[in-house]
Amino acid sequence: MSIDLPTLLRAYAVGLFPMADDREARSVFWVEPERRAILPLDAFHLSKSLRKTIRSNRFEVTADTAFEQVIALCAESAPDRPTTWINDEIEEAFIRLHRRRLTHSVEVWYRDEGQRKLVGGLYGLALGRAFFGESMFSRMTDASKVAIAWLVARLRVGGFTLLDCQFMTSHLASLGAIEVSAERYSGLLGDALAEGEGDGAGAGVFSALDALSASGDGDAARLRPSETLTVSGPVSGQLIVQLITQTS
Repeated sequence: MSIDLPTLLRAYAVGLFPMADDREARSVFWVEPERRAILPLDAFHLSKSLRKTIRSNRFEVTADTAFEQVIALCAESAPDRPTTWINDEIEEAFIRLHRRRLTHSVEVWYRDEGQRKLVGGLYGLALGRAFFGESMFSRMTDASKVAIAWLVARLRVGGFTLLDCQFMTSHLASLGAIEVSAERYSGLLGDALAEGEGDGAGAGVFSALDALSASGDGDAARLRPSETLTVSGPVSGQLIVQLITQTS
């Protein structure tokens, strides 16, 4: 059974998100953590080694050019993650939202002997001035860190105020993520959605719901893209470092 998209958007707007028990699960459940991981956009930890990697342009970074590949790779099992919470139902719902330009991907590419390979990336949902990071993957050292750095830089440029990481991990903590209470998170989320409704940061939840209601659930439905995330072509590592380190 497909996830109802208006229900999905309303869930995110009140702090809920879907998960499945494993990749093969035939149903989803809704989660609201007591402690929420967020990554403050003005406190991203850019280590010397990561700064060097980004500046070297070893990787090429793009956005929204391979969303379906990214979510499929996030859903794959890996040596350190034998199963995932992304089942077919969740994958299909986010692909449908991507066709409406509400979900976005960041792709990290590496050229090896002339071949361009997708070696890292992440995807998430943008509503108002909030970005809900869903999952990431890495097939080369630092590839997912580069993807997060790119995301943080672009969200800062776009005036986003909340990067939701859902659950804390040591990987996220090393990049500056912190945990907040459900009450604190609710306040941050409310502010981000209220500030973003009707402006250019991303589609507000009510604008998104209106568009879905007006156009139905067909693939032709389109919302205004978030200009801060969808860019034409790769972005230089030097620019990403500048965007992350500049003060407001």
